Amino acid sequence: MNEDIRIHSWPCSYYFDTNKQWVSGRLSLTPVAIKFTADKTGEVLVNFHLSSISEIKKESSNLIFSSLTILEKNTKHWFSSLQPSRNAVFNILEHFWREQLLSSEGTGAEAAALQSTKGKELTGLLTGSQKRLEDTAKVLHYQGEQFDNIMRGLNKIEGDMDVADRLLTELESPSWWPFSSKLWKAPLETKPKETATVSDLKNQEGIIIRIPVIITHRTDSNVKPGKLTLFASGLEISDCNSQVIHRFESKDVDDIKVHTPYEISVRQRFIGKPDTSYRLLSARMPEAISVLEMQFSKKIQFLEDALGFVGPRKSPQVDFGTSIWQAATGLLGGVVQPSSPVGGREGTDSDQVQLQKHEKISQEEAKELKQILKKLKSLALETEAELERQDEALDSITTSVDRATLNIDKQNRRIKKLT
Repeated sequence: MNEDIRIHSWPCSYYFDTNKQWVSGRLSLTPVAIKFTADKTGEVLVNFHLSSISEIKKESSNLIFSSLTILEKNTKHWFSSLQPSRNAVFNILEHFWREQLLSSEGTGAEAAALQSTKGKELTGLLTGSQKRLEDTAKVLHYQGEQFDNIMRGLNKIEGDMDVADRLLTELESPSWWPFSSKLWKAPLETKPKETATVSDLKNQEGIIIRIPVIITHRTDSNVKPGKLTLFASGLEISDCNSQVIHRFESKDVDDIKVHTPYEISVRQRFIGKPDTSYRLLSARMPEAISVLEMQFSKKIQFLEDALGFVGPRKSPQVDFGTSIWQAATGLLGGVVQPSSPVGGREGTDSDQVQLQKHEKISQEEAKELKQILKKLKSLALETEAELERQDEALDSITTSVDRATLNIDKQNRRIKKLT
């Protein structure tokens, strides 16, 4: 799937060394390769893997001033007349080249794909699921802290209502009542501590994920590298020096568009002035999209080029639902008990049984898979417990809000009588 996705393409000229001339065409980037296709003939003149690149530089030649050179093994490829600008193309190519080298697939992505066993594939599947569940747990934890803050606020409101009740009682009592002096003392010393805890909580907010990105703001030529940081309360865009360019709180985001699995745009609308919009491109964007889809499920939109990404993401390679547990336990069962049918079923699991006859999983891989499954089970149980706790907290919040509303109405009526 990755090889079919075109991340970006730019019109440019390529120096064809065989004919000693510049050829007009388009330079295309996929997650794993670079291609150049001639306009007139449609012939692919350049096609090589990102891992085979040794260097990407901005240079100038005697004939063309502004050029981009890519050193692939012992061959130097020259590209010029790049649109919208040489810097924009350079930043994007360098980003994906570096991320390809730093990724777990590394320099031998194609060879590793050929040599990978079913055990490694399943390990990667469950590792991705574990990461997704951990991100979900972080969001739930932050949501639980917000509920706790709401409960503390409601408790403070109830305390203030008690103070108001005593003060109103004193105002309603006759002037000769002898027990009024104590009613004015006591309650007004806790406000600074409450505000301090709220600010401390905001400063201690955890980071869900941080990835390097290429940032485009307003024009295609205004492209620069930076970072995207996702919090439970929103997202933050910063430059390479960690200086914040813009922070979107969750309520500020009006829509997120997924153009491709590697490119998104985030927008905040305004009335009477231009919208604030950023376009973000990253080799690690699929990791962030899974979190964004969970946080902004009603605001995220997958465009036509990204629709093919929705299906694979819901396949066993990413989803941690029932299909993963069934596939994982089925394959593990085939390793531990190769003679017995998977799950004791015939017919429905015939494909898995045939697959197990051809694919073998080593004992070390089986142990690793069992460890990951234990972690997934533990995370699932903790998530379930947190959800139950939050359900109880919501019930308490609903009850407290109703009680506070009744108390406020009651005190308002008493104040109107006094005035």
